Amino acid sequence: MRPAVVALALVLSGWALSAQSPAPVPSGAQQPTFRADVALVTTDAIPRDQDGRFVPDLSKDDFIVREDGVDQRIDAFVLVHGGRTFNLLAPPQAAPEGIVLPTSRRPVDTGGSGRVIIIFIDDLHFEVDYTPHVRRLVQQIVDNLLHEGDLVAMVSSGPSAIEIEPTADHRLIAAAATRIRGSGPSPAEIFRMLESSSGPGDIRFRAQVAFQTMYSMVGSLDQVRNRRKAVIYVSPGYDLDPFAEGRKGKDRIMGGRFGDPMKALIDEENPYFRLSGVRADADLFLLMQELTLTANRANASLFTIDPRGLAGVVDTGQYVDQSEFRTFLQKSTSSLRFLAEETGGIAVVNDNDFAAALKRIDAETSDYYVLGYTSSNPDPRRRVRQLEVTTKRPGVTVAARRSYSLKTPGTPPRPPAPPRTKKK
Repeated sequence: MRPAVVALALVLSGWALSAQSPAPVPSGAQQPTFRADVALVTTDAIPRDQDGRFVPDLSKDDFIVREDGVDQRIDAFVLVHGGRTFNLLAPPQAAPEGIVLPTSRRPVDTGGSGRVIIIFIDDLHFEVDYTPHVRRLVQQIVDNLLHEGDLVAMVSSGPSAIEIEPTADHRLIAAAATRIRGSGPSPAEIFRMLESSSGPGDIRFRAQVAFQTMYSMVGSLDQVRNRRKAVIYVSPGYDLDPFAEGRKGKDRIMGGRFGDPMKALIDEENPYFRLSGVRADADLFLLMQELTLTANRANASLFTIDPRGLAGVVDTGQYVDQSEFRTFLQKSTSSLRFLAEETGGIAVVNDNDFAAALKRIDAETSDYYVLGYTSSNPDPRRRVRQLEVTTKRPGVTVAARRSYSLKTPGTPPRPPAPPRTKKK
């Protein structure tokens, strides 16, 4: 992690804390006390009718929230509709003895508070040829997604060195697009990489850097309340063991890695060079799982966008078999689908109409309810908890996150140094 990225996360966290500061108590009034041992769990819920339209007239009694199959009592209920926030039910407060607090609140319109949006450019993974596409995509994000009142931050994972602190000036986001430059390896470059126990070249290290950047950024959103939190995740996805058969000399184009007959023999006899293939999918799942747990804990949704658009074939000059390339596409896009679906977001993959996709994301993040409850399960050993949000109204379906996790001490480990390679 670069120090500037860490500073950006701290700025966003500091803004979040200041944004939710309580209103001053009038002189002579006694400040009620709060229970420190109870944490309010919040989740965004988007109910839609059979025609796909948002349903704005539901009450808290219309919703059913279950944690691990157990019904929960809704203590906080906020509606955001048409850019305006309505606090329909405040969470209960524990008052000192002798003080009686009101049991309910009148609906209060707090005005258009906007959304909190983080734009993540994973330039460590998309190839340099896709640079113009990603630059146009960022401009489309500014034109079709961002609105007045939205607080937007932007960060890149690699050499583009983009680190824009949370700002309401969206012109800074558009101006930063000119600095974007992809540095992801092409299939031909992957074939030329030296192998190690961690796989080809620095493939695994690049993924660890990208995920570590997102851990810090998404984790800083944990303190933001009553705002829709969205992460626009621009990346072609991940595969920690790409083109495995071709690299082992079994592809049908080049007869192996540049026709080297010794490569297959080395791979078969030396398990050191097969270890990466055994661990690749499991290690990638752990990276993605920790990020989705962090996002769900912060009640933030990941909206993943593949800048490759609709892709199906690759130039034969890349030295990779077409069927193996399709497998690579399937694995990388599946990683993007996992990140989005596990956090209640949308995966824009195999799609060239980015403008329409961004308008859909805008609709998903503009109209929603925020439901809050105090978990009935106090056991801290139950870290990951399943959520289910439904409604009693017939014909209405609800899109919401499916799980959340309790916060544990410490942070995800820093990525290790790039692996040392060994010639064969």
